[in-house]
Amino acid sequence: MIAIYKTPKDIEAFDKHYFEVHVPLAKELPGLVKYEVGNRQIMSTTGHSDVYCIGILYFESLDALKSAFASEQGKKCATDRRILAPGNDDVQIYIFDTFEV
Repeated sequence: MIAIYKTPKDIEAFDKHYFEVHVPLAKELPGLVKYEVGNRQIMSTTGHSDVYCIGILYFESLDALKSAFASEQGKKCATDRRILAPGNDDVQIYIFDTFEV
């Protein structure tokens, strides 16, 4: 899963909430294998200049991810995301399965 956040109006408030509230909530998702964050030095080769933060969450499978977000903890994370990115235009979230090539 990848969550791409646009540059917030209040960067300091975003960072405080993201790292002190949202990340700890997400780290309690059942089945989460790894959580990585791309922050500050995000460069686009396609001209996008409004990306501030990228969260990358790893699960064993797409089914494990779906189960995680159907859980109470997943619902808390989804609700909390609205604090960081109130509108759907403030974040892009992609959920997908992968395969090695």
